[in-house]
Amino acid sequence: MQVATTISQALIDAVKYAAENSPYYREKLAGVNLAELGIKEFQKIAFTTKADLAANNEAFRSIEQQQVFDIVTTSGTTGNPVSFYLSLNDMDRLADNEARSLALTGATSDDRFQLMTTMNKQFMAGLAYYEGIKKLGGGILRVGPGSIKNQWDTILQHKPTYLIAIPSFVPLLIAEAEKMGIDYQNCSVKSIVCIGEPIRNLDLNPNALHLRISEKWDVSLYSTYASTEMATAFTECHEHQGCHELSDLIHTEVLDDQGNPVANGETGEVVITPLGVEAMPLIRYKTGDLCQVFYDKCSCGNPSLRLGPITGRKDHRIKYKGTTIYPRTIQLFLAQEEVWPYSIIIDSNEEGNDNVTILCTNRVDPVVLKEAMQNKLSVSPEIRLISNEAIVKVLNWKSSRKPKLVVDIRNNQEAKGFIGSL
Repeated sequence: MQVATTISQALIDAVKYAAENSPYYREKLAGVNLAELGIKEFQKIAFTTKADLAANNEAFRSIEQQQVFDIVTTSGTTGNPVSFYLSLNDMDRLADNEARSLALTGATSDDRFQLMTTMNKQFMAGLAYYEGIKKLGGGILRVGPGSIKNQWDTILQHKPTYLIAIPSFVPLLIAEAEKMGIDYQNCSVKSIVCIGEPIRNLDLNPNALHLRISEKWDVSLYSTYASTEMATAFTECHEHQGCHELSDLIHTEVLDDQGNPVANGETGEVVITPLGVEAMPLIRYKTGDLCQVFYDKCSCGNPSLRLGPITGRKDHRIKYKGTTIYPRTIQLFLAQEEVWPYSIIIDSNEEGNDNVTILCTNRVDPVVLKEAMQNKLSVSPEIRLISNEAIVKVLNWKSSRKPKLVVDIRNNQEAKGFIGSL
């Protein structure tokens, strides 16, 4: 496929629904000719941003309060958490999305999934996987994050075929298995659905983290890309040529800085319009994520748009000592150097210039790491060694839903005070 030149009925319906039911979009779309909505008119609709969501959170709700079934929140990775509402119909849609996403990896009702991410704390991902596995007809083990020994106890006793996990955690699993004498190569696990971190380079070949896992453990690894705002997941198939769009559930644009669609294989900001959402629709929402896009047909035969790994977030862009860099680039480097745990702190000095500090434990030689980073990335952020207890506090600060691998304190006094107190 190519960049869309026509508008689907599902997209027209999504815009009309938002204009009729969302107080925010009723005002924002007042000047749009909904009766003759085409792709060119759609592309003129002003973007919705994270700042809009934060400032007008309740105005996005498009159903009565008593019709709300579940309330989730964003993780607050790039700002304060925002509430998202789901109706019962939205729950059905979420389940359909995740069941189909898991099926892209080859999963069936015969599989059992060990869920290594939290189910509570109003977290969308855990809820989505639970509902999706239920719809798929598979089994689930809700172990949650942490406790490596408990993960292995559950694997050995209940024999899951899939793990759903943050990939940085998997090398720790392997190390623990080797320490305990577990024959992990011959355990029940055959596939791992990786969330929250990239496992591929821009050329879609395995990155250093992927290789650290696959060179030790003969399992299939699958990339995913999702967010609370999307209410939809992009997931790799067995061909590993990018994460597939579920085109009847979401309309995806990948745009340059001028708002124009980028060409096949190029990188731009992901802008999404979820389709069929009832409680809290979004129209042309700027995710801030920078990804490559692929419009050509995947070798699996699926013609859907595909997205490559996130190369960075627009609001995490750092101008550091004359070099523009994204935390994601540093994360990939740290994975290659087998640095874990860590957290990247973004700050600014009195002159307004960005500073980067990497927090890690004393298992790291800061001199060696800085030299390697200078040689590889042409930057050498400060390395601050802290105790294991302190790094755990940072990773779990304000939430244990997923580790805080990047903490931007440039405009966040609470975060600045927390980091300064370590």
